[in-house]
Amino acid sequence: MSRVDAATARRLAGVALANVARPYPHKLDHLLTAAGEALDHRRIHPAFYGSYDWHSAVHMHWSLARIHKMHPSGDIAACLDRHLGSENLAAELAYFRSPAGVTFERPYGWAWLLKLQAELIGTPWEKAGAPLAAELAARFGRFVGAPYPIRAGNHGNSAFACLLALDYARASADTVLSRTISGSATRWYGADRDAPLAYEPSLDDFLSPALVEALLMKEVLSEREFAGWLARFMPAGIGPLAEPPSGFDRADAKQVHLDGLSFSRAWSLRRLGFADAAQRHLSAALPHVAGDYAGAHWLASFALLALTEG
Repeated sequence: MSRVDAATARRLAGVALANVARPYPHKLDHLLTAAGEALDHRRIHPAFYGSYDWHSAVHMHWSLARIHKMHPSGDIAACLDRHLGSENLAAELAYFRSPAGVTFERPYGWAWLLKLQAELIGTPWEKAGAPLAAELAARFGRFVGAPYPIRAGNHGNSAFACLLALDYARASADTVLSRTISGSATRWYGADRDAPLAYEPSLDDFLSPALVEALLMKEVLSEREFAGWLARFMPAGIGPLAEPPSGFDRADAKQVHLDGLSFSRAWSLRRLGFADAAQRHLSAALPHVAGDYAGAHWLASFALLALTEG
């Protein structure tokens, strides 16, 4: 966490504080189950109504919680008090338990909520968040019993979701969830060979399917087992993944995913031992954290992952 100085923390916190309290524009993801349902997102999601969509609001709150641990801030504490009180989080839990909430934000939003709760452990907001986290942890454990992983470079990716959920499992001493994730990872990915690195990235990617898979396997295998697995999975090294993407339109909501890809690659590459490549990706994306709202509503969180983990 030493890579985030006070000035950088203030910059990222300013972006996050503005986002979590900004109700519009908002992309509401809701399954209608009856006529006449009220669709006021501030009412049905009183904690996570900002940042354009629910999952972005969740991980922007994670950003604030992480920054507050490094550089305590009265503004951040007041914001978390307003948003993460027991009444608001009870309403979020009620939504998940409603007919519309059965698969809402699975798995990406679930995983980020668990990552947020891991950050809240030991803080004044831990108790209020615990029931929602417990609900989603149980759902996540059932979900990863699926026969196949999702290998996309965006929200559905199973490996990335497992990495965030594993952080929660370890921080909260949820050994059942930790064992479940480890078992699913080895079942899904243990026999993988020759990752198709030349196919990355696609225009919608904010994750590298190969790198997040490798990072998850690093977390669940012994050092010796992982070395053998990685030699089979990336026999020629990281190849084209060493250089950040370029030449895209940052005002386009899909293309700006590639800035997020630079950050998530930096996060993965540093933890996998490729520090120089990680720095190139970080340097390419960091100037664009507070640009067009297409990226500004979420990129700060991925910047913080890259800056504070690894």
